[in-house]
Amino acid sequence: MIPINRHRLWQLVADGALVAAAWYLAFELRFDHGVPPYYETLFKRTILIVIGIKLLVFILFGFYDRWWRYVSTRDMWGAARGVTVASLVADVTVYFVSPVADVRLPRSIAVMDWLILLALIGGSRLVARSVFERPTPGRLVARGKEVLVVGAGEAARDTIREMQRNSQLGYTPIGLVDDDPRKKNIRVHGVRVLGATADLLHLLRDNKPDEVLIAIPSASGELRQRVVTVTRQEGVPVKTLPALHELISGDVDLAVQIRPVQVEDVLGREPVDVDLDSARPYVEGKTVLVTGAGGSIGSELCRQLTRLGPQRLVLVELGETALFEIERELVDERGFSAAVPVLADVGSPTKMRQVFERYEPSVVFHAAAYKHVPLMEANPLESVRNNALATKVVADAAIEHGTAGFVLVSTDKAVNPKTVMGQSKAVCEWVVEAYGAREDIATRFVAVRFGNVLGSSGSVIPIFRRQIEKGGPVTVTHPEMTRFFMTIPEAASLVIQAGSIGGEGHVFVLDMGEPVKIVDLAEQMIRLSGKDPDQVEIDFVGARPGEKLHEELWGEGERVVETLHPKIRRVSGPVVDAVWLDEELAELERLIEAGETLEVVSRLAAMAREPRYAVVPEEDTVLEDTLH
Repeated sequence: MIPINRHRLWQLVADGALVAAAWYLAFELRFDHGVPPYYETLFKRTILIVIGIKLLVFILFGFYDRWWRYVSTRDMWGAARGVTVASLVADVTVYFVSPVADVRLPRSIAVMDWLILLALIGGSRLVARSVFERPTPGRLVARGKEVLVVGAGEAARDTIREMQRNSQLGYTPIGLVDDDPRKKNIRVHGVRVLGATADLLHLLRDNKPDEVLIAIPSASGELRQRVVTVTRQEGVPVKTLPALHELISGDVDLAVQIRPVQVEDVLGREPVDVDLDSARPYVEGKTVLVTGAGGSIGSELCRQLTRLGPQRLVLVELGETALFEIERELVDERGFSAAVPVLADVGSPTKMRQVFERYEPSVVFHAAAYKHVPLMEANPLESVRNNALATKVVADAAIEHGTAGFVLVSTDKAVNPKTVMGQSKAVCEWVVEAYGAREDIATRFVAVRFGNVLGSSGSVIPIFRRQIEKGGPVTVTHPEMTRFFMTIPEAASLVIQAGSIGGEGHVFVLDMGEPVKIVDLAEQMIRLSGKDPDQVEIDFVGARPGEKLHEELWGEGERVVETLHPKIRRVSGPVVDAVWLDEELAELERLIEAGETLEVVSRLAAMAREPRYAVVPEEDTVLEDTLH
């Protein structure tokens, strides 16, 4: 089937006319006193042949796979290559298969034809784009909201162009703000750089925009905070383009992704440098299974894994609605048809054996777990069953069916655990370490430990947002309480990368940056809502039982060593005895089946307090503790 449809036929006809015109002009310009009769005959007998050959080459080069109005620099280089190849094929054909006896095509005509056609093809596309993007009378008057754009880089350029092209966005850019002194007074698509962010207050008063837009995806939290502070002082709404961590999940149409500034944007944390493609060989062309696929981390793992070319993605989830939503998103919105939804309880050995036997996954990301501390304290049997015992069930199924890699999503609450949830996740890490240390197992086991993720279900930010909408009070446990934070896309990306570099029961820790005071977070959210902290009460309710004032990323008995990735560290410490762990897990399972809640809590606490170790690792290169 020829790769051209009826909507592109006019482009084909137009290019045919340009080919004919170039061929005609090459003959006319070659001779000063008219074209000799024998060359006139050559021209007439070859013009249809030349048009046919060149259009065929243009089709093969994909000239008609795109609209002229969206032509880019890359498209122009592609057009130049296509014209060159088409001219060579046509000229060689005419030269060696001349329809006029004893008359050969002059080389000068071939060169002139190539140059003229190159100019006509390139020029026609540039003219088409210029016509579609030409200023219209409507652009001489402000259309919709007048917006002052912070940033004058590529993101700002693309956004301004889309604003000018798409009237439905309802924006008219009236000026740019950029801290690069070399850009002062230059114009980007006709919009001038008015000054630096230090001049923002003055620029707001002089230009009186309806909105300010931060168009720097890599902008630091400090820069965003400065802009928010100034705009709030002047009562001007501020919005932003997606930050880098939001662009991890795929291509984003920047202009239509303009959104209000959120607290995640102004925390002051540096975005993580993500190189997801480095993990491509780990999953490309393989069957990958994700447990907890409908959760915050599990669903983001699925989104990012689809970009790495797995042959099949098996989505294991107990929640029907969550499973339905992630499967529909992957298939309908992201075009990944090889997503297989499996409604299953990961704690069921029979079901997990059936799933592994049917799909034979090469890599498993085990993200299924209960995580809400108060709920787990109130329901310890389910916490231990779904976290600790289920991890062993999935790990056993992976080993039995020859899975190459097993990656556990862990938590910083597993460090020196004081709660049932933290203790149950610590046991999960022990399972990974114990299995990874066994020489008779081919499966590579890895655990990835990190702190809080911004915006996950049940996290502090959605809770604070709802409390602020109600007018308060905002409940904070303690004025000095701090937590580490990372965005969901960043955490998921680093989990995938850690899985690709680890094995032998390694436990990795993600660099979460500097801890954030929860009360500062609450105050930032109150300000972003358009209110002052004085208007919304902050109520200190006290720490919950077992809750730490400051989270830890590794314990006192663990050493931190470097890895190939600057944001991924490995903790090294003694490994629990595998036989002892099996016995303890078997006893926990018996107690859970008997419904012995107090005995389960007591047994789990004793395990966490006095684990039995079997292997003490050799000394590693210690990475200085820079996270505390």
